[in-house]
Amino acid sequence: MTSEVSPDEFLDMFRQATSDVFRLELRDRYNVPAERDRWEAFQARDWPRLDELNAAQRVTWMQLMQEVAEAGRRVERVRVVTEPPSDYIRFELRLNAGNAEAGEDIRYLPRDQARGLDLPEVDYWLFDTVAVVLRFNEDDELLGMDLADDLATIESFRAGKAAAWRQAVPYQEYATKWADLAEPSSGT
Repeated sequence: MTSEVSPDEFLDMFRQATSDVFRLELRDRYNVPAERDRWEAFQARDWPRLDELNAAQRVTWMQLMQEVAEAGRRVERVRVVTEPPSDYIRFELRLNAGNAEAGEDIRYLPRDQARGLDLPEVDYWLFDTVAVVLRFNEDDELLGMDLADDLATIESFRAGKAAAWRQAVPYQEYATKWADLAEPSSGT
């Protein structure tokens, strides 16, 4: 069965999950309208403004991550990324510095290492026995989220999680590898 998931339903899935939650991200960029001010501050290297905007905008997400962690569950995420990281990935590295403290474990998997892992070809969140598949347009904007609960899809997503997680590098290690993460590159 596939049905559209509203933003509120999606957030409730974190609260209702009885096991760890997992996200696979396959894009090198996400065009999120709510991030535009932060993206502009990052590109301008206006670190105080970026930090201020980031703190204000992330309150709901960070509270949710803390709530899930306090309930004894983990939120895990693997980002498959092209190297060297694009400016957008560098931007995410800077924004996500506090996620671990809130209870989210983000890891990075270089795209060349992911090629042989037979990962699903869609971004998804995995909750217990269901998944939420994210749909994007050609400009990397989120169009919607669909619930998937058929066994074959869930098993494929679980296999993707296991394969990606084994190979992925923890946030701090990846951020250290790309120590210039605070600086946008001159090219991308």
